[in-house]
Amino acid sequence: MQTCSRCNAIAPDTAEECGSCQAILLDFSTTAVSLRNLIANPRVSNIRINSAADACPLCSELRGTFVKESVPHLPHEGCSHPHGCRCTYEPVLTDIFP
Repeated sequence: MQTCSRCNAIAPDTAEECGSCQAILLDFSTTAVSLRNLIANPRVSNIRINSAADACPLCSELRGTFVKESVPHLPHEGCSHPHGCRCTYEPVLTDIFP
């Protein structure tokens, strides 16, 4: 399931736009906004994708650490879990203290 960052409406993984405010979810889902923020942060060197313990085979396979320029977008297309893709982004920091 995707969450719209503009109106907090929930949409299925396959939805391209929010059913409530018609925002394009590729740009305005909470995970898309999170990814943009992580990529823009100079303290983040890489981005890790974590998946749930009971993730589908595709999500389990795509679990790992990626350089900023090659991070796959979430939700994973083709996720077969009944509750949808539940993968999350996690930053890998180069500098922990200011």
